[in-house]
Amino acid sequence: MAIEDLPSSLYDAFARIGKALSTPHRLRILNILAQSELPVDELAARLGQSTPNTSTHLKVLRQAHLVVRRKEGKRAFYSIANDSALRLWQALRDTGLNELPEVRELMHQYADEPHTLSILDGEELIEKAKSGEVTLLDLRFAQAYEAGHLPHARSIPAHELEVRMEELPSDRSIIAYCRGPYCVAAIKSVEKMRQRGLDARRIREGVLEWQVSGRSLERAGGEP
Repeated sequence: MAIEDLPSSLYDAFARIGKALSTPHRLRILNILAQSELPVDELAARLGQSTPNTSTHLKVLRQAHLVVRRKEGKRAFYSIANDSALRLWQALRDTGLNELPEVRELMHQYADEPHTLSILDGEELIEKAKSGEVTLLDLRFAQAYEAGHLPHARSIPAHELEVRMEELPSDRSIIAYCRGPYCVAAIKSVEKMRQRGLDARRIREGVLEWQVSGRSLERAGGEP
């Protein structure tokens, strides 16, 4: 290849990444895999898609080096490729949240009620969770929690909340989080807890935002 052809080759490679990000299905895959590694069949079930269709999307993401695969026997497990892929997904998502009028309107309508948002965040939130002043609640699937969660958070997956509500304390605030600022599970779960008389709020950020900011996560058993 002649040096004059270098820019064209680079732009072709960059366009491959853009192509990989060009469908809602693949963006949903990135959002889910940003939380934890998953086998193809379980990822497909969460997406409500067939396993072959999910595998096709994963192949495109893998060719763009946005996800990686490992084999365990006959099963294939996928995860987000690296921190660069995490930051790319966050930048794309946040650009949409900040710049697209229809997205801003949806967020304002469904996700920006001040009385359900916590004023605590970052290290202040973690310190209060550590001291027991608040309960920090992870609403994601147990597998995602075990892969990495905010320090001092406890796990009650959103789909189990209805039958486990009595496990939550009524004498302190509950600060919940899920997959990020637009996670429907967090919005609906906080509403359910407040209907039961609990002082429940949520934070917009989740594990992805925490991780991209350079802060450490805890693993299952409290290990960093």
